[in-house]
Amino acid sequence: MARESESGLPIEPVYGPEALDGWDPAEKLGEPGSYPFTRGVYPSMYTGRPWTMRQYAGFGTAVESNARYKQLIANGTMGLSVAFDLPTQMGHDSDAPIAHGEVGKVGVAIDSIDDMRVLFDGIPLDKVSTSMTINAPGALLLLLYQLVGEEQGVPADKLTGTIQNDVLKEYIARGTYIFPPKPSLRLIADIFKYCRTEIPKWNTISISGYHMAEAGASPAQEIAFTLADGIEYVRTAVAAGMDVDDFAPRLSFFFVARTTILEEVAKFRAARRIWARVMKEEFGAKNPKSLMLRFHTQTAGVQLTAQQPEVNLVRVAVQGLAAVLGGTQSLHTNSFDEAIALPTDKSARLALRTQQVLAYETDVTATVDPFAGSYVVEKMTDDVEAAAVELMGRVEEMGGAVSAIERGFQKNEIERSAYRIAQETDSGERVVVGVNRYTIDVEEPYEPLRVDPAIEAQQAERLARLRSERDQAAVDAALAELKKAAEGTDNVLYPMKTALKARATVGEVCDALRGVWGTYVPTDAF
Repeated sequence: MARESESGLPIEPVYGPEALDGWDPAEKLGEPGSYPFTRGVYPSMYTGRPWTMRQYAGFGTAVESNARYKQLIANGTMGLSVAFDLPTQMGHDSDAPIAHGEVGKVGVAIDSIDDMRVLFDGIPLDKVSTSMTINAPGALLLLLYQLVGEEQGVPADKLTGTIQNDVLKEYIARGTYIFPPKPSLRLIADIFKYCRTEIPKWNTISISGYHMAEAGASPAQEIAFTLADGIEYVRTAVAAGMDVDDFAPRLSFFFVARTTILEEVAKFRAARRIWARVMKEEFGAKNPKSLMLRFHTQTAGVQLTAQQPEVNLVRVAVQGLAAVLGGTQSLHTNSFDEAIALPTDKSARLALRTQQVLAYETDVTATVDPFAGSYVVEKMTDDVEAAAVELMGRVEEMGGAVSAIERGFQKNEIERSAYRIAQETDSGERVVVGVNRYTIDVEEPYEPLRVDPAIEAQQAERLARLRSERDQAAVDAALAELKKAAEGTDNVLYPMKTALKARATVGEVCDALRGVWGTYVPTDAF
């Protein structure tokens, strides 16, 4: 009897050659590093070097996060990945009333260049690659990073990393939006233009399906809605006068890796193939790098359990293996205690060691695309591709990603999928070890890492000191220039950088833009 995949697609007990009837390997597969990139974006993949091992970290103050980054680097992390607290993600200062109770909780609090300077103290920015999970205020954090690099004497063309900068998925699944869609897309186009000139090695956007998956999206929904958002960004940049090959090579993507290894591998392979075809056929991209879907992967936090948390070590290892077999370019492995609280030093180190075992103690790096030609994986790749393309077609019929978002299409589809998964878990049809099967009566005690609530007062004191020390006239003049640019068509990043250098705060800069562009109110709030 056939089972169903996470996407609701059939998985047969046995696959044979008949699964690939009419299947042309040259068309579907190609060679690794060549169109349609089913087998990976680089010819040698991990046989030359392993993926970039990133660990997502950030909590409390910049001082505490800086210490964690230095520990991770000492333990072998190859790239940093910064988590920001909710006030920073929403463009509010730590002393704003709306920030009360959230300062430093789910990430590090960054209010100004003073905090960013501390965050990267002693970390040479020309030697590390830094990914920042920041969306609506992504431009601000990028510019603060550039300013700190300048203070270190690092030219902007030596900076490497990524800002997530994917606001469309915020309207769909996550909620840390600030501005309405139209000015948000304009800001993203400004970032593309700015980085092309000023920070050419920077990945200007990480188009994210991860958060959709965390909200309940199936694998097919995850890649369909993520790629639809990517198409919207490309159209926005082209409409702003950019040539596709001038910015497309710096686009990157961000996906989840679940415990369902076979479908996850198929998902990653299908996503590469769809994106290559869209970039070639719809946008006429000529540069092979414009056709490559390069992506970061994070293991599935939503699948981690507070019950028997040590079992999460096994889940994370399986999820990480799925990402590697699927050809990810970089990977973050969650810590086993993340369903309970912020990771401890020990659990963060174990998460990194998981990647290192995969890279250096298994043979998955010995050959490129080990599943190529597998009856089941190739059939599942075709099936996931077909399901994703069908969903993308429905988005197009509505006028594209923004129009579909305004009609609530993606959100409703994801909620239906999440409800199905919840029903299956509640009924026991979907087994979750330690939750609805193989439970224990008494959980072993576990002492989580907790954020000191005094951090909020400390950040408020830092802000008060900053405002008393800075040249307020220079700040006011820079914010006025920023508003002027936002009202017109000039690139807002240049006056924004001037304001941040003058020690304007994240909240003040975002408030200046709110005053011109307004804020987004979801349609279901009316």
